[in-house]
Amino acid sequence: MTTTTRDRILDALENLLLDKGMSQVTLENVAASAGVSKGGLLYHFKSKDALLAGLVRRLSQRAEHQLDAAVAKGTPVAEWYLQTPNPGNAADALELALFRSMVAAMRTIDAKSGPETDEVQQALSDMMDSWSEGLDKDIDDPVRADIIRLVGDGVYLRALLGLPQVAPPRYRKVVDRLLER
Repeated sequence: MTTTTRDRILDALENLLLDKGMSQVTLENVAASAGVSKGGLLYHFKSKDALLAGLVRRLSQRAEHQLDAAVAKGTPVAEWYLQTPNPGNAADALELALFRSMVAAMRTIDAKSGPETDEVQQALSDMMDSWSEGLDKDIDDPVRADIIRLVGDGVYLRALLGLPQVAPPRYRKVVDRLLER
C-alpha cells in the first residue's frame, strides 16, 4: 500500500501525540517527523487546527471501516457501538490512546474560537453524527437508539479515563437488554 504525504503527516501527528504529548505538537515538529517541509505540511493542512481536524476525520474513517467489517460479519450496528474497548488488545489500546490524545488536543482549543476551531468541532460532530445515523438505521425506535448511543459513549468514556469497566457478565446483560426487540 502506498502511503501518501498526507498520511505520513497524520502518522507523524499521531506519533507525536502519543510519544510526546500535545505540547510538542507544532507544525514544525510534525513536518520534521513526517519528513516534509513546513510548506509541504501547510499545502495539505493550512493550520494546526486543520491538522487536528484531519486526524479526527481519519479516526472517523477507521471507525467506519471497523463498523463495516463488523456488519459484514453479521454484527448489528448497535452491538458494535456497545462493545467495550479492551486495553489489553493492541488495536484497542492504540485507538484509546489516540482518542485520549484527541481529547487533550481538544482541550487546548477550547479557549479559542474562530473558523479553524470550528473545523475541528465540525469534524468531531460529523464523526458522532455518522455513528448516530448508523444506529438510527439499525434501531427502529429513536429513543432506544439514543439510549444505546449514550450507553456506548459512557462505556467508551470510562475506557478513555482508565476507569474500571462494568463486570463483563453484567455488561452482557445490559447489552442484551438494550438489544431486545
